[in-house]
Amino acid sequence: MSLPGERAKTSTARKKGRRLRKILKVLVFVAALVTVVGLILFWSTDWGANLGGKIDGDRLARIEGSPNFEGGRARNKLPTDLSMDGDIWKSTVEWVRGAKERKPPAAVPVVKPDREALATARSSGVRLIWLGHSTVYLEIDGTRVLIDPVWSERASPFRIVGPKRTHEMPIDLELIPTVDVVVISHDHYDHLDMDVVNCLAPRGVVFAVPLGVGAHLESWGVSPRNIIELDWWEGSAVGSLALIATPARHFSGRWVSDSDRTLWASWTLMGPESRVFYSGDTGWHDDFETIGNEYGPFDLTIMKCGAYDDSWPDIHIDGVRAVEANVLLKGRRMLPVHWLTFDLALHPWSEPVEQVVETAADLGVDVITPRPGEIVDLGSSGQWSRWWEEIR
Repeated sequence: MSLPGERAKTSTARKKGRRLRKILKVLVFVAALVTVVGLILFWSTDWGANLGGKIDGDRLARIEGSPNFEGGRARNKLPTDLSMDGDIWKSTVEWVRGAKERKPPAAVPVVKPDREALATARSSGVRLIWLGHSTVYLEIDGTRVLIDPVWSERASPFRIVGPKRTHEMPIDLELIPTVDVVVISHDHYDHLDMDVVNCLAPRGVVFAVPLGVGAHLESWGVSPRNIIELDWWEGSAVGSLALIATPARHFSGRWVSDSDRTLWASWTLMGPESRVFYSGDTGWHDDFETIGNEYGPFDLTIMKCGAYDDSWPDIHIDGVRAVEANVLLKGRRMLPVHWLTFDLALHPWSEPVEQVVETAADLGVDVITPRPGEIVDLGSSGQWSRWWEEIR
């Protein structure tokens, strides 16, 4: 029979033992986390370079004088909640469980485009290839444009972790015809790919980017003379093609420390005969109507429609809003993008395009839904199948 003093000592010892075990568990977890992060950084040897460049000099002076920056950080015209907290715990559980079908259950029917058909750009009109996510090869009145080109396997600063593409690229980057201008909407990894920039920079390709993004390009070897860097409502030209950086509602940054140091944008592209609008990543904003009144009607709008969620309602529109924006933009035809390729939200993978097709039917909007890699000539009418239903 133990005495009260001995029982107290035993109880204290047990409590100390439990505390030590908890501390050891935390230390083991931290050590494992540090090891994993260390391995990621070791295997991603270009991680530091992938973060991009530092904004300074004349570029910094332009930002400081811009009405779209405040305290060195870009801002949206409308109040925009970037906390992304919504019901964050519920969203986290759903993300881990993967209850919804967020990736195609079978192979995506990718089309290999005919290189000979692309050998000569159309002198007039619009021809395009949707290559997946927001990457579009575009010919507009003879000028070749590559929009938000991403060829990397993951939309991530790392090689071995991060959202992985659900289908192969329809064509190797080296086989794409030499383009006249690359148009970038913002600096997130699913829109600005360092590997693509490194591949195209030696070719002397011109890059059109929002204010601040040029710092990344220069750090990756693009000559300043090949960078067109614009604030909202500023314009420039490449040959006969006019480019205007128009507003969007989003955010930017390639790492936690550089959030909103660079601007995001939509783009208005105007050739001698044809006009195209690209939304970039965006939430709903009043300037859709302003852009439509100023530069419309558009022969084509390229509208993002995926990766939406109740936790971030201000920075991504869904398929319904994408079609409604097309109406305000006075778009004659609409191409939905920013869906299928990367798992970036909790909704089912095909929901965005289904929303687009259904809403377009209600509003009388002509929607183009090609398979990735399929060549589309805007001058010819075509019937577009609901091909995604074949793999759903």
